[in-house]
Amino acid sequence: MSNTIAARLSAIRSEMEKSNLDAFIIPRADEYLGEYVPAHNERMLWASGFTGSAGMIIVLKDSAAIFVDGRYTVQVRQQVDAELFEYLSLHDTPQAQWLTEKLSANANVGFDARLHTLSWFNNTRNTLSKAQIQLVAVKDNPIDLNWSDRPQASSEPIMAFCEQSAGRSSIEKRSTIGTAIKAAGADVAIIAALDSFCWLLNIRGKDVPRLPVVLGTALLHANGDMLLFTDTTKLPEGIQQHVGNGVSFKTEAELEAELGKLTGAKVLASPDTTNAWLQITAKNAGAELIAAADPVALPKAQKNQAELGGMKACHIRDGVAVSRFLAWLDSEVEAERLYDEGQLADKLEGFRLEDPLYQEPSFDTISAAGANAAMCHYNHNDGTPAQMSMNSIYLVDSGAQYLDGTTDVTRTIAIGEVTDEQRKMVTLVLKGHIAIDQAKFPLGTSGQQLDSFARQYLWQHGFDFDHGTGHGVGHYLSVHEGPQGIAKNRSAIALLPGMVLSNEPGYYRANEFGIRLENLVAVRPSVTLANSEREMLEFEALTFIPMDARLIDKSLLTSAEIEWFNQYHQQVREKLTPHMQGTELAWLNKVTAAI
Repeated sequence: MSNTIAARLSAIRSEMEKSNLDAFIIPRADEYLGEYVPAHNERMLWASGFTGSAGMIIVLKDSAAIFVDGRYTVQVRQQVDAELFEYLSLHDTPQAQWLTEKLSANANVGFDARLHTLSWFNNTRNTLSKAQIQLVAVKDNPIDLNWSDRPQASSEPIMAFCEQSAGRSSIEKRSTIGTAIKAAGADVAIIAALDSFCWLLNIRGKDVPRLPVVLGTALLHANGDMLLFTDTTKLPEGIQQHVGNGVSFKTEAELEAELGKLTGAKVLASPDTTNAWLQITAKNAGAELIAAADPVALPKAQKNQAELGGMKACHIRDGVAVSRFLAWLDSEVEAERLYDEGQLADKLEGFRLEDPLYQEPSFDTISAAGANAAMCHYNHNDGTPAQMSMNSIYLVDSGAQYLDGTTDVTRTIAIGEVTDEQRKMVTLVLKGHIAIDQAKFPLGTSGQQLDSFARQYLWQHGFDFDHGTGHGVGHYLSVHEGPQGIAKNRSAIALLPGMVLSNEPGYYRANEFGIRLENLVAVRPSVTLANSEREMLEFEALTFIPMDARLIDKSLLTSAEIEWFNQYHQQVREKLTPHMQGTELAWLNKVTAAI
């Protein structure tokens, strides 16, 4: 593999020489800037052999560096040749500053403007210009020019998503967002987020793994008319009738020419989430850019009754599938039959596959045995899956894409005997989970304000966790949906009825064990405070799957927390019992018994 990567770096340097470039920047992102990248856009992987989900490569004339975050410090050394790349921190070593130290004045740094945000472009150009270094946009990406065995893009047809499931017609959605675009003083908006234009048009696709979307870019006018640039050969029969009046479809090759027609137009686009090429091309054509957040994001996050109905229905079926897996796991452990992390993940998906509405996982399953669970974004596919061992903790964080919704759940499971210390830590995490679940808060409250509810009990004992408490979740769309969230120093967006979020506090002790308890919840008007002087909101649980009582130290719980735990399990039993039988039902009754 090293010889192959060396040859690829040589090919990149050859293209750099032709363009008089002293460096070339390769991000992990593709032109759509989403969390997931389809195989034919895995440029960073092609150039290095690194399979991680985040990072950046900078190729110089006679050396190269790969920048990764803390999740991948071990993996990068296993996958990437140290003779070809220097290993650096993605967050501790700012790439633009590093370039100023490596290059002399008048050097040229190449980049593909389609693979970076406009904010990144502006910030990087400013840093480099202070050192008299030029940031140069290349017309053709050196990787694309040399990727001879590039995988084919998905040929799966675009799916017309049932309007009954969506709850609103495309015409209605486009008209609403168009009004918001006009209110922002713009004539047209660049809708670059794949889940945003799929939601607008009530379409889904299979172009990106784990994300049921279509590749493309859209222009939405203030009158609600929309142009979608995508692979038009994949449009299904009757699509025009499905999306309604005012929608045109063009190939992605026609996008540049269309942007060139925006002379004099006021164009709304997000500098933080939309690629720089789109905005620079529009500006160069004489458009006036209006910087604003994606106008679709907030309305999409507020699920309507049809969407919430689908989410609730798929969570019951998902609860049955995951509970059946947990029942099987308990019986296997009792028989001292232990498996590796990969076998467990496959077994879990096997139960979900029995559902005819199941499509695929909503993210790569985190199946983590023992000390591996201490890495909160662990992926058993990045190395050799570890074997479970007795008297340990197993953490499984998994989710599913169903035709009627998206799920995400984490359960932490006792494998044999566990220590008092482990029970204590699980219970502190549970107390935080309950505090979020039971929160009542006035309209206008953000997830950032609620985040400490989940951490307070850990803090009192000197502990914390290094990830957000909750992220938004889409409706048969992205499992990580913005703009809502629950986190320490971000997520300032006010929570609104219809939003779906995860509630997932955790704790991780390096080289020992990891804990996370995650349910999805929906924001709704408070039932118990319906007539209070302020408009109050609360959370409604969507996930109904048993939590492992063997890991709970009851003495650390208040009577109200014990009541919550027992009532939650009573709900789990009531909702899942009609769909389970035999030994699995007996297991359900046992594990949901009051503590």
